[in-house]
Amino acid sequence: MSTEVHEPPSDAAAAAEADEIAAQTAAVAAPEVIADSLGEYAKIWLARVRGGESGALPVILGLVAIVIYFQARSSLFLSAGNLVNLMTQAAWIVMLGMAEVFVLLLGEIDLSIGFTSVIGATFTAWLLVPPNPAPWPLAVLVGLAFPALYGGLQGVIITRLRLPSFVVTLAGQLLGLGLLLYIMDQASPNGGGTLRLYNNVLLDIEGGTMSPVAGWIVMAAAVVLAGAMFVVRDTRRRASKLAAPPASVTALKIAAMAIAGVAVVLIGNTNRGLAVPVRGVPWVVLLILVVFVAWSFLLGRTRFGRYVYAIGGNAEAARRAGINLSRIRVTAFTLAGLTAGIMGIIYASQLGGVSTNVPGGNNVLYAVAAAVIGGVSLFGGRGKMLGAVLGGVIVAVIYNGLQLLGLGASAINIWTAAVLLAAVTVDTLARRGRSTT
Repeated sequence: MSTEVHEPPSDAAAAAEADEIAAQTAAVAAPEVIADSLGEYAKIWLARVRGGESGALPVILGLVAIVIYFQARSSLFLSAGNLVNLMTQAAWIVMLGMAEVFVLLLGEIDLSIGFTSVIGATFTAWLLVPPNPAPWPLAVLVGLAFPALYGGLQGVIITRLRLPSFVVTLAGQLLGLGLLLYIMDQASPNGGGTLRLYNNVLLDIEGGTMSPVAGWIVMAAAVVLAGAMFVVRDTRRRASKLAAPPASVTALKIAAMAIAGVAVVLIGNTNRGLAVPVRGVPWVVLLILVVFVAWSFLLGRTRFGRYVYAIGGNAEAARRAGINLSRIRVTAFTLAGLTAGIMGIIYASQLGGVSTNVPGGNNVLYAVAAAVIGGVSLFGGRGKMLGAVLGGVIVAVIYNGLQLLGLGASAINIWTAAVLLAAVTVDTLARRGRSTT
């Protein structure tokens, strides 16, 4: 009787196998890489919609329907002033939703970021208190470092002790609330649980705007840069004998980005002041765009991103392929904390400071709702940063529209719950449809 000895795969072989599994997992959501023409792309896309892979279509259709409803109820909804107000209201929800995407793609969750984000902002505001404020870039770095380290520590506990992320981050949420109360007592002992933000640069994130000319320049540069990246990527793939999307599909994507950019700048540059002219796109829109592009590139064009999708799709297969699950999970929780830290500074900019009265528990639920509404699966392995952006916009539209109609928090929560339930239902039915094919 012979005994076979199986050699462990080499690092190069393991990495190649892991990349292959990750690529197969990611290819499910990329019909353009197997289409040779726009018509074929449309056929593949329609087939996937019928098979349950509807992508962002339900989100976009839902957003259009909600916008039409609120505009029919109030003619002020699509006014320039309200739309710009909507952009600033949606910013923190979108950012926190993007933070949650990193862990949701792994089939995990982080319930602590609603408070750790504000703790980071508290450190930032504390360092900027006069008469001897620290340089604002240093204060920002400290404010980002704390939630990133906090998230990374939770990731280590989850992976090393093999504990459920729900329980660990729930404990992290409670600990975060306690730390926020303690740190605020140290930072502002006579401030009644509040700390003002003393820095015009950070206050202008939500309250300031670009000049009308700067808005057009930024928009044009963003579209040209994105278009150039698409073209270079496709050219390299074709030169390497790899599948690449048809040129017509790439052109349509660039055109869609240009149309969206022009619309945002036109809305922002419309005068919405009364006694004093007020024009310009809020700076927070540029910040959201930069983070969105960076994280979309990280998830869609790097080995780390492919590994995240592979683990979320099938953790055991990813482990057998040589992917270091612990390292990827800890990194994902760290990135979630870092993104939450950015959200904390946006939140402080919107409110003009930080407070212990922040609804951290509700905020993280809005973040999860934004990601799930945007098509990020709670079961892991499926979703994009764009989904969190669209989902966050939907949550903000509901909030803004119901406020415009004079309805209170009860209606906002009921509407958000209904949309979230519909999104989860669509996700579950789509998964069942794919499992039966």
